[in-house]
Amino acid sequence: MTAKVDKTSELKSVSSPANTSARGIMIQIFKDANYDFLGKKRLFIGFSLLFLFAGALSIAWRVSDGDPSTHAFNLGIDFTGGTLINVKFKEPPDLVRLRSVIERQGIESSKITLQPISERVGQESKNEIFIRLPTMLPVARQAGQAETADETDIGKQKILAALKELNDTNAARYKTDLNLIGRNALNEKLAELDPLNLRAGKAGAAERVYGGVSVRLIDYRERERGGIFGSVAEIKNLDGVEPKLLAALEEHFFAGVAAVRSAEAVSPQIGADLRNRAVYVTLAACAGMLIYVAVRFKSWGYGLGAVVAVFHDVLVTLGIFSIMQWEVDLNLVGALLSLVGFSMNDTIVIFDRVREKRVLKRREALDFLTNRSINETLSRTALTNGTAFLCALSLVLFGGEVLKGFSWALLIGVLVGTYSTLYIASPFMLWWEARKTRARTSSEAETGAPSAAGRSAAPALNNEATTGTGKKRKGA
Repeated sequence: MTAKVDKTSELKSVSSPANTSARGIMIQIFKDANYDFLGKKRLFIGFSLLFLFAGALSIAWRVSDGDPSTHAFNLGIDFTGGTLINVKFKEPPDLVRLRSVIERQGIESSKITLQPISERVGQESKNEIFIRLPTMLPVARQAGQAETADETDIGKQKILAALKELNDTNAARYKTDLNLIGRNALNEKLAELDPLNLRAGKAGAAERVYGGVSVRLIDYRERERGGIFGSVAEIKNLDGVEPKLLAALEEHFFAGVAAVRSAEAVSPQIGADLRNRAVYVTLAACAGMLIYVAVRFKSWGYGLGAVVAVFHDVLVTLGIFSIMQWEVDLNLVGALLSLVGFSMNDTIVIFDRVREKRVLKRREALDFLTNRSINETLSRTALTNGTAFLCALSLVLFGGEVLKGFSWALLIGVLVGTYSTLYIASPFMLWWEARKTRARTSSEAETGAPSAAGRSAAPALNNEATTGTGKKRKGA
């Protein structure tokens, strides 16, 4: 019995309200927070106006500077159309010389964009460049090529011809660049040289053997050597390469200064359609959220406050992208839509707490209840937004060049969205509700004045009638 009593008392002590509240306090970062957030709203609204003005100034300046090579936004080929080619170099390239050799392929210098791929934390220097070219069909038409030629192939051939000019003239004249050659071309070259004397043997043996060697060499270059050979001697590290074949490779091939890693193209029509659809999708998302919040909270003030904060977050992010000239592509659109949902969710949490308090404490001022609600949800905001910030920061540091626009948009959006919920959405909601209250009070005052005059005139008439009646009675 004693053991049972002790066990029961132990269970009671564990599940007691005091211990339950203690466990709840453990996740409270801000205990009994009582900060005057709304008292500093003018300061942060000023910061927002400064960011918006800087973004608008960047857009206006880039549009009106008269330079055709500068644009309000650095639109990717997803929106503008064109060809994007990723080129890797052995050493840091000379961008001026690179632009010059590309221009000699019949492409206007103002339409050539060279974007170095920045290094990442903990990674070696990549020496990679994104080369963006305009739509290549007009260039091919001027050169007399067939208009049915593939856009990607035209751009790639232009870049390959330009990169060949960067190689050593003597080596390029008598040897084949092992970094620019593909599987099929390498297979044909090896079959032509036939260092293993396979043509004298069985039919098809040369194609089979040299085809397999070509696949192995290209795969080794792409997977093990980072897409580029430093020298032909590196092939010695590949198992199964016969000495005769290696000697032929060293005699007839050389490792050029650059290699093409990837190439892709988008037509201008598809790019324009994607750009328009991205705008429509963002506006439709904001409109849908405005209607939902307005219906859910039974007030347009809450919906407009949340949507104004969302627009603020999107515009500030786009302004920073214009200033920094980071690429705007479909990845950024995905990040902006994620940002819209993230910011809206954070705003609704605070607005829902405000709605609860308005029911429980009807005599308290709305601005006081709003500030109190922000303080009560502060721990939740810090935990949620802090986790999102760390995830976005990890993408910025380790996400690579492909996710650069997406990761930076998320990082900026989390920071801007956090303070816009406190200092943009809430003040706008308060302004709208105060405006609505003033309009209702004014309407009641206007409709109440004639009624009050009528009520004051009626007793006077009644008094006169009574007095008159009394006089008649008295005379009678």
